[in-house]
Order: sequence, then C-alpha cells, then structure tokens
Amino acid sequence: MADKKIIGVDLGGTTAKFAIMTPEGEIQQRWSIDTNILDDGKHIVPDIIESINEHLDLYNMTPGDFIGIGMGSPGSVDIDKGTVTGAFNLNWKTTQPVKADIEKGTGITFTIDNDANVAALGEQWQGAGDNNKDVTFVTLGTGVGGGIVADGNLLHGVAGSAGELGHVTVDPNGYMCTCGKRGCLETVASATGVVRVARDMAEEFAGDSKLKQILDDGDEISSKIVFDCAKDGDKLALMIVDRVSYFLGLALANVGNMLNPSFIVIGGGVSAAGDFLLTRVDKYFKQFTFPNVRKTTELRLATLGNTAGVIGAASLAIK
Repeated sequence: MADKKIIGVDLGGTTAKFAIMTPEGEIQQRWSIDTNILDDGKHIVPDIIESINEHLDLYNMTPGDFIGIGMGSPGSVDIDKGTVTGAFNLNWKTTQPVKADIEKGTGITFTIDNDANVAALGEQWQGAGDNNKDVTFVTLGTGVGGGIVADGNLLHGVAGSAGELGHVTVDPNGYMCTCGKRGCLETVASATGVVRVARDMAEEFAGDSKLKQILDDGDEISSKIVFDCAKDGDKLALMIVDRVSYFLGLALANVGNMLNPSFIVIGGGVSAAGDFLLTRVDKYFKQFTFPNVRKTTELRLATLGNTAGVIGAASLAIK
C-alpha cells in the first residue's frame, strides 16, 4: 500500500484534467483532454476511461498500483451512489452513473464529489490551507462557489448544498440571481457581477474616469479591466472595487462568525487581483466579524490555481 498511487480527475465543461499522485500529495504525472459534450455528453465518461487506461499503459502501470481514483464534477453529486445530476455545462440532461461506469472501465475504486468541494480539499491539503483541519474555500469565477472543510471533513449538508457561498444574501433588495432570489453574493462578486456593478455605478458617476469612458463608448469590459483601472487610481473603478469588497467582506465575515475556520481561502479568476483585492475585503471582514473570530480566522489568497481541483479530487481516494 505504501508505494501505491492515487489518480485525480477534475472534470470541467472545456477540459478534463488528470494527475497521478502519491498519497502524500506529490504530483508525478499530469495531462488533460478536451471535454466532448456532444450527443448529451455521452462521450465524456468513455473518454475519461480511455485516457486513464492509455496512460496506465504508457507508464507501465496496472489497476493494482492504485489506491483509487477521485473526481470532481459540476452538477449535483450523490457521493454515496456516485452519480451526477444536472451538470448542464456538460450537456448531461439525465442522471449519470459515473462511479459504476468508471470502476467497470478501469478496475480501480472510484470516488466523486462536487468540483467546488474538491477544489476546497485541494487548497486545504496542499495549498493556502496548510493542511489545517478547518478551512473554507470561496472561488470567484463566472459564478461564486465554495467548499467547507470542518474538522478535516467536507461538509455536504442534507442535500449537498453546504458551502453554496455564492447564494449567501448580501443585499436583500439587490440584483436578481439566476437561482431565483435577490441579492446573492454571486450577483456582485463574480466576474459577471463585478461588470454588472460597474455598469450601474458608471451611469451615476459624473467625474473623470477612463473606465466610464470605455463604458460610454460601448466597449466591453471585464472584471480584470475594472481592477486594472482601480490599480491605476481611476476614481470610478476604485468605488466599484470598494462596493464589491464590502459585499464580499460582509459575506465572508458571516461565514467566519458561523464556522471560525483557521483560513478562508479566496480563489478563482477574480482573485487574480491579488492583495489589491484582499486588503480591501479584509477591512470589511474585520468590521463585520465577532472579536474572537477577527483574531483567529485569516483571509488568504489561493495558491494552487488550476491544480486545486485535480489535487483535491485525488485526495478523495484516500479519505
């Protein structure tokens, strides 16, 4: 058992990433394949099986060399049955028996969880979480996702919705969310949310601003453009970043007050703004946290980038 390996699979709508790792978390091999979502996504699992088997042949390995395979997937995951439902970006319209199919196709024990959860496990184990038992992860991408590791275990909740930090309400009269309610964190702190805040604030802004000029000219903007303008001292952009930071700080303070983790780790594309974002969010986080939490829970930037998912997925095999 000591020299056996683990396999991690991070399944996304564009690519599936793979890694062969040691149980201590050292990546030994990495590769990826395109995700073929044609024909209701029926090629996805066979492609994953084929890719794993091909690489085992390539490295002269057998199923007996592995403790197991762990995978992160979009959609609603039933971790006991090993099925995925409602993964619309994979074109999966019906429940997929992923565990049964991959175990049959590879001969290796298989475990699956939600993609945001496994990214949380990755950062907790090998990233900014420093392998601490209590780490909350929030990812600011197209949407806002999250995962909670408490006392070393992922929290799932009764229906798998624990850690849905994107749907914490930060503004009861705010924007309508795709989930059907108003004022979710996702509507203001995701990449698309930052742009929405920018457009609305630009309409009310009368001063001199390069960002306002870009918007008034009808050009497309992104959250990166907003943050780049703010870093250059653009008044409007700084106001937008402050508003986004306020909502994010408020939401994370509520998470801190509820869970008191050692670290709340911020990842995803928007977090590429780095310390410029972190220091502003931290100001509001400290404003809204209970004193003991303020002293003991720390905000950190994620460190693993695109490998968080595959590392966390692999860790499922040994949990």
